[in-house]
Amino acid sequence: MGSLATENQTIKVAAINGSLRESSFNGGLIRSAIEIAKESIPGMEIEYVDISTLPLMNIDLGVREQAPPAVKAFGETILKADCILFASPEYNYSVSAPLKNALDWVSIPPVNVWAGKPAAIVSASGGSGGARAQYHLRQIGVYLDLHFINKPEFFLNAFQPPQKFDGNGDLIDAEAKERLKDVLVALREFTLRLEK
Repeated sequence: MGSLATENQTIKVAAINGSLRESSFNGGLIRSAIEIAKESIPGMEIEYVDISTLPLMNIDLGVREQAPPAVKAFGETILKADCILFASPEYNYSVSAPLKNALDWVSIPPVNVWAGKPAAIVSASGGSGGARAQYHLRQIGVYLDLHFINKPEFFLNAFQPPQKFDGNGDLIDAEAKERLKDVLVALREFTLRLEK
């Protein structure tokens, strides 16, 4: 994990959006999480980590030290983080291809950068709000040795009234923001507990 030692130190969160769409609802969840942490959760610093520059997973491109620069930089960012916040859309009952690609690239031996990291998942999608994608991500996380918080869960049906996001994909629903804050607080507490 990162360098966390006491409850007074800042927890560094790497936030990953599984959607590459500029105005994606899941990107809106991350932007809102960053804002909530700054305003309401002392000791939590969330950094958005862009996965759009990662090439498609291909061992022929090299692994670890020989990997493409974008992959190496991504891996270093995850290694330095104390915990992970995933915002995962649901595509065909599963996680998105860009997210799976990011997970795979930096899990290759000899160093799986995800191992031992506390994590939380939030999602905004249609229907069940991304529940199936979340459960699939948890399944993938078992192999990667990610430690997900179990409660609270955050699924948001982005299309069910009242309106949850504005035209830019920013979260505007007050209740959803409170639920998102609850997830962040739980992630912080869980990360501190695992560090002890």
